[in-house]
Amino acid sequence: MIRKHCFFSGKVQGVFFRANTREQAQKRGVKGWVKNLKDGRVEAIFEGPEDKVNDLIKWCRNDQPHARVDDVEVKKEEPTGEFDSFFVKR
Repeated sequence: MIRKHCFFSGKVQGVFFRANTREQAQKRGVKGWVKNLKDGRVEAIFEGPEDKVNDLIKWCRNDQPHARVDDVEVKKEEPTGEFDSFFVKR
């Protein structure tokens, strides 16, 4: 189990980035949350098996259908196991 705290920048708001990320996280069994930031970025916490978390980050970076990710900042953190699902945080 790993935990990664990510910040995505580019054209990532108003393009269903959060909803698509939630759907893909649920398909992979990754838990955590995703939310929009006031500065135009999207923040997310992903927790789960290393291969699934890394695959989800790669998907967010390269395969979001309507978004354009210019940069992603990834911070590795200690997993907490606090989540029982993946959700859009307001």
